[in-house]
Amino acid sequence: MDKENGSLAEVIKVFFRLGLTAFGGPAAHIAMMEKELVEEKKWIDHQHFLDLIGATNLIPGPNSTEMTMHCGRERAGIPGLFAAGAAFIFPSALLTGILAWAYVTYGELPQVIPFMAGIAPVVLAIMSRAIWKLGKKATGRRWQKYLLVIVLAAALQGANEILLLIGTGLLAFIIAWIAHHMKQGVETAGALLLLGLTSPGSLSGMAIFWKFLKVGSILYGSGYVLFAYLVPELVETGHMTRTALLDAIAMGQFTPGPVLTTATFIGYNLGGWTGAVAATLGIFLPSFLFVLLLNPLIPKMRSWPPLSTFLDAVNVAAVAVMTAVLIEMGLEALQEWQSICVALLGGLMTFGRPQWHSMWTVFAGALLSFILFSFF
Repeated sequence: MDKENGSLAEVIKVFFRLGLTAFGGPAAHIAMMEKELVEEKKWIDHQHFLDLIGATNLIPGPNSTEMTMHCGRERAGIPGLFAAGAAFIFPSALLTGILAWAYVTYGELPQVIPFMAGIAPVVLAIMSRAIWKLGKKATGRRWQKYLLVIVLAAALQGANEILLLIGTGLLAFIIAWIAHHMKQGVETAGALLLLGLTSPGSLSGMAIFWKFLKVGSILYGSGYVLFAYLVPELVETGHMTRTALLDAIAMGQFTPGPVLTTATFIGYNLGGWTGAVAATLGIFLPSFLFVLLLNPLIPKMRSWPPLSTFLDAVNVAAVAVMTAVLIEMGLEALQEWQSICVALLGGLMTFGRPQWHSMWTVFAGALLSFILFSFF
């Protein structure tokens, strides 16, 4: 692991490109990062990358975006943290803002189904490789293999992801703490950060910023969870229709990069470009602060056995949840023969020799999808 030994230009280049091509949601984004940063560039080793995933799942905010910040911090220090996050967010936020302008101007979303139908099958192949690599690292001991199966079964039954991650980690921590305490005395210390925010009454740019800052400070989960937070804030107060809010969520799923650039779309609908910038800054700013505080603590978590066991268990749970997402995406995406063909192409480019970069794999899948769905 080549820690804090890279240039900001290098960090920006890598994460800007990822922001342009990272389709498929957080699990897919993390899979792409694992392939490029761990396997190809070797910025981070597999174990530390797993630890970063596990720790990121414990704090609010978009997981994959926070992972870019962690990786940027590992490569180029604190400036790298901010550069990586901003570079990853910017392409998606800009594209979402342009789509929001088109939506407001013309009243509908662009028709992109032929291209988009091919992205999910390709992403499945990229995710499969990452989960295989991370899973082998996370389940080196027998109890971790058993735990993976149990958490995976619970995830497939619809158990809440956050409860699975935190509950698994806490259970392992308690068992390890008891075992450790019986052998040695232990000293523990903790800190709790409470963030109380109020928003102005009118939806000026500052009001939009405060609304999304509040949400970004407490949000766990995907853009669909964002919908639940914003219905009482915007729909029930008459600032936005439910249909427009659903369209905003769809745009967050369509564009590459972080799903929460949904906020950009909503901000534009509420206050034009000023609202788009305010909402984007508000939703992502807490993540930068959380990662800045959390990153230096992760190696210290490894140094105390109970916390190390806690992190191991969270890592196993994270791999199990990613596997459940992969299975659910596969059942949904691979229903037509065209999608299956695209998935096979993605598998060849991801697992074959030579192994193609994720960016070219995504583009190839989208192009093949367009051809197959348009002409066959």
